[in-house]
Amino acid sequence: MPFPRAAGILLHPTSLPSRGGIGDFGAAAYEFVDSLAAARQGLWQVLPLGPLGAGNSPYSSTSAFAGNPVLISLERLAQRGWIHSAKMAAASSECGAVEYDRVFATKIPLLFEAGRRFVSSASGAGRQRFEQFCAENAWWLDDFVLFDALRAQNKLASWNQWPAELARREPAALERARKELAADLKIRSALQFAFYEQWNALRRYCSEQAIRVVGDVAIFVNYDSTDVWTHRELFRLNENLDPDVVSGVPPDFFSKTGQRWGNPLYRWDVMKARGYEWWIQRLRWATQNCDYIRLDHFRGFDQFWEIPAHDSTAMNGRWVDGPRDQLFEKLAEALGGLPFFAEDLGYITPAVHALRERLRIPGMAVMQFGFSDDGAHAHLPHRATGKIIYTGTHDNDTTIGWYKSSAAEHERRNAEAYLGRSEDGIHWAFIRAALSSPAELALIPLQDVLGLGSDCRMNTPSRDRGNWRWRFSPGQFNGELAAKLARLVEVTDRMPRGIPVRAGEDFAA
Repeated sequence: MPFPRAAGILLHPTSLPSRGGIGDFGAAAYEFVDSLAAARQGLWQVLPLGPLGAGNSPYSSTSAFAGNPVLISLERLAQRGWIHSAKMAAASSECGAVEYDRVFATKIPLLFEAGRRFVSSASGAGRQRFEQFCAENAWWLDDFVLFDALRAQNKLASWNQWPAELARREPAALERARKELAADLKIRSALQFAFYEQWNALRRYCSEQAIRVVGDVAIFVNYDSTDVWTHRELFRLNENLDPDVVSGVPPDFFSKTGQRWGNPLYRWDVMKARGYEWWIQRLRWATQNCDYIRLDHFRGFDQFWEIPAHDSTAMNGRWVDGPRDQLFEKLAEALGGLPFFAEDLGYITPAVHALRERLRIPGMAVMQFGFSDDGAHAHLPHRATGKIIYTGTHDNDTTIGWYKSSAAEHERRNAEAYLGRSEDGIHWAFIRAALSSPAELALIPLQDVLGLGSDCRMNTPSRDRGNWRWRFSPGQFNGELAAKLARLVEVTDRMPRGIPVRAGEDFAA
């Protein structure tokens, strides 16, 4: 679907300068939305919001439906009586990079204490809203909280390493576990309730400021996830419940052995026979919780790289046909439209472009990729008609970092020739070009607005550790920057448009 011309900022909530050592849905999030509104931004793009799995990556989640508890604001819980304000002293007020081990050790116990207090003492409207949430979301919630509790009980071991009767979901074993863990399951349900009530309240505030939220859906899910454990018949698993084949991409210029991502692949034949029900549920849920959706690795819907699970690299994989138009026809029928755009980066075949164009789903242009001499000029602003343009993404270096260290000399020369001189820095030259382009949406990582270097990069895909940690400091996104962005938005005809308020109400204790 075409999108109204707009501009926005890419910032994951973990990067907000909140209390507790990690960004959350508290006061700092609302202050950020105020800054977006002052800057006349019509979009806030986030990364996936699910519970973290391996590597603390938002793209490596234990559920396609649940929310990440560490994004819950303790301050907002305290305001509603879930936890005593005095307990907040244990939550760090420092605004440096996220230290995940410290966050898990300090914030998670406070969240569970708050959930326990709510479950034991909530009454009135709060209790009623909680019970309604549990009833309406039982289709994913019941399995997730059981999976989450069993995973904790088994010291975070993957579900295939649990006792066999639980790994194979034998009914008697599941029923026994539900009874034994009943109190714990209630608390975990309460935390999911708190997550979605806080997120919906924040989305409502965005809507009131004419700001749409852009979400992100990864094509594949983790093997160690509720989704695979619960719906084993939808995935390519063998009789031992291990993957037969896994996901990745073939060898290319960037990697001689390719990339072996390791996610289990889908049984698309089974999904088709079931009317793509799981995908409809997944994308319906995504569109209920965000306004627009970025579809990660769109190519995989046309063809995906199938790697034998026993191989340690991606070299011996093969291309296999994906669901193509059939899936999206079912999605459009069920959702009433396709408010998606495609991550179609890397080597993309004409067939993938044709699929995207048939579906009227815009692709992406990333300016940093456009200055090489290998035919990548499709990423330059003047070629961005019908696309979503970025200066860089969460996987790129910051623009200043790219220009100073990551870019080759010829790329810097090409950028200078294309953009001309910019007295206020190369990052502002990129931002001006992106906003001036014919692209439907122009999205800028906050690091580029702030003019930050490589040390503030969000993710380096080839690096196993140290990613997803960056946070900005209070006052960095100030009124002067907001005013500068606002003037650019006005002159490039990207002013926000009013949107209906349809996000949920905040919850009461």
